[in-house]
Amino acid sequence: MNPSRPPYPTDVSDDEWAFVAPYLTLLPEDAGQRTYSLREVFNGFRWIARAGTPWWVVYQQTQRWLAAGCFAALVDDLRLLLREAKGRNRRPSAANFDSRTLQSTPESGSHAGYDGAKRRKGSKVHAAVDTLGNLLALRVTPANEQDRAQVGELARGVQEVTGQTVEVAFVDQAYTGDVPAAEAQQHGIQLAVVKLPEAKRGFVLLPRRWVIERSFAWTSRFRRLVRDYERLPATLAGLHLVVFAFLKLHQRMAFSSP
Repeated sequence: MNPSRPPYPTDVSDDEWAFVAPYLTLLPEDAGQRTYSLREVFNGFRWIARAGTPWWVVYQQTQRWLAAGCFAALVDDLRLLLREAKGRNRRPSAANFDSRTLQSTPESGSHAGYDGAKRRKGSKVHAAVDTLGNLLALRVTPANEQDRAQVGELARGVQEVTGQTVEVAFVDQAYTGDVPAAEAQQHGIQLAVVKLPEAKRGFVLLPRRWVIERSFAWTSRFRRLVRDYERLPATLAGLHLVVFAFLKLHQRMAFSSP
């Protein structure tokens, strides 16, 4: 941490930085064009994601990190380590698919769509997580895109990062139909639709399905992801990778603490 400023709650700890730094070092720490330390830029990015403040200094560096796939690699490796710490196989055999709709803002209005079910104009984030809530795949579309239409891309992304180990994906009734089932099967995944009880009253915790709902709840604690503030869908997708990296890094440090 920079001793010339007071610490922030979002500042990375020494142990966290030791783990993260190898993923983020695109150039040597003493590179001539470097004006700010990587650790301070990373601290700034954590604060932006958490509090939603403007990019300013950290914008260019974070775009380099996102373009280089640094956070994607960090998320993948953290998932393997956390599964191992939980006594699970490093590569999952089951996943959960779902989506959430983020309301648009003036910045994101150009790529927004209208989600009739949520009565909201914005962007839809389609995600796949394992049964522990670790991110496997993610894509962003206008909110009017149907969940079932994203099954093929999610299934492909899941199998790419797991090495073709996922056999079943738990989904809700928005994914029913022969077409999404066939697209998932092309990638070796069977869709298992978890239905609501017919006589439900109030909130019902669905078996298997609650895991991805919890993952979305985690991301909604970050102000930058409460709405879609981004001009580019790729930036919104990248910020979700960043937030999952922050969340899972915290869990990883908790497991490694004595």
